[in-house]
Amino acid sequence: MTATGRSTGSRRATPARREPPGPSWTATPGLLRRLALDRLGLMSTAAAHGDAVRLAIGPRRLYFFNHPDHAKHVLADNSGNYHKGIGLVQARRALGDGLLTSEGELWREQRRTVQPAFQHKRIAQRAGAIVDEAAGLVARLRARAGGGPVDVVHEMTGLTLGVLGRTLLDADLSAYGSIGASFEAVQDQAMFEMVTQGAVPTWLPLPGQLRFRRARRELERVVADLVAGRGARADEGDDALSRLIVSVRREGDPAVGRRRLRDELVTLLLAGHETTASTLGWTFHLLDRNPAVLERLRAEAVDVLGDRRPVLDDLNRLTYTAMVLQEAMRLYPPVWILTRVAQAEDDVGGYRVPAGSDVLVSPYALHRHPAFWEAPDVFDPDRFAPERSQDRPRYAYIPFGAGPRFCVGSHLGMMEATFVLAMVVRELRLTHAPGHRVVPEPMLSLRIRGGLKMNVTTI
Repeated sequence: MTATGRSTGSRRATPARREPPGPSWTATPGLLRRLALDRLGLMSTAAAHGDAVRLAIGPRRLYFFNHPDHAKHVLADNSGNYHKGIGLVQARRALGDGLLTSEGELWREQRRTVQPAFQHKRIAQRAGAIVDEAAGLVARLRARAGGGPVDVVHEMTGLTLGVLGRTLLDADLSAYGSIGASFEAVQDQAMFEMVTQGAVPTWLPLPGQLRFRRARRELERVVADLVAGRGARADEGDDALSRLIVSVRREGDPAVGRRRLRDELVTLLLAGHETTASTLGWTFHLLDRNPAVLERLRAEAVDVLGDRRPVLDDLNRLTYTAMVLQEAMRLYPPVWILTRVAQAEDDVGGYRVPAGSDVLVSPYALHRHPAFWEAPDVFDPDRFAPERSQDRPRYAYIPFGAGPRFCVGSHLGMMEATFVLAMVVRELRLTHAPGHRVVPEPMLSLRIRGGLKMNVTTI
């Protein structure tokens, strides 16, 4: 660790319990502006100061850590000391105490309840449903070929909601076209409350507040419909919806049970589609900018699949496809920041973290750390080849989080994205619509602002 806090690939002895370096309090107005308008730039600026940086933003002190050892300590080794932080705290108004925001024994119970629905064996049995949804996407895109730009993010959102419904909920979500827009409103409001530090009363009838309230009511309606549709059949199912319905029956207070069911289902709807849709959108953006990668990807899809539908065993053969997705998630991780609050004072890499402090670990910044990633801004899927990645620290790459709160749906998401990517590039070419700017929008997930307009041509 250098005097500025910059770590090298190997850890060095450091004086214990130092204060991390960082901008002085006079920089607060500029930091607040960047928190509102340029959150990714703020992460990059913090990383330029070193691997451990203290930021003063209004009344808060944020501790930014950007080394694999730091991520391991906060997210895994001492994870019990760190509860969810800014952003997700504000999202609790819509998500309640679901799997993304809950803590302690409640979180452990929720995880135990839904974990069986995500088991590899069970998900493998749903591979055909994933391929069905992917084939439907290809058909829809093919029908739009030559007919003007398509919003790829919108299409991917519809796809991932379809997969979510068929694999985890045993339900048809196609009737709920409002889900995507509702979650956009939730994320917008959560970010607004984070940026304003809670200074704006939530009862004010501002446009964003009103949109958020409508979205919350709509999500509650969707959840109520799904639960009512399952009815007594919940005892017979092994999907996440059935398991959640059966689980909340154990609550002594029916009102508590209904609230818990609502919280967990709303969270599952968000987490179950948003991240994979985001990953696929960014992947198609990058492929159009890197034609050599696209041609190699298409060659693998043709070689492995020919003209048939994918089957489960193809996952192990679509190796370059997986590498392309991994590299897309390195540059544009769907969860771009992991926020925590220290419950007790801690020591992270020799730096003192007071109790109550906000702690930030940003996969977006960590995935660009020059000590662990050669030419970090270059799109290079080959960096995930075994011979190039075997010596890389485990916590240098955390697109699904890390530790006990590692994403429960990572296997499903990778299976879904792999099949979809291979099936689309085998038959279609997606190119950016002229004049359309691709701008990252870091909300609860790393979205593409305004969608991704692309033209479709057949091969």
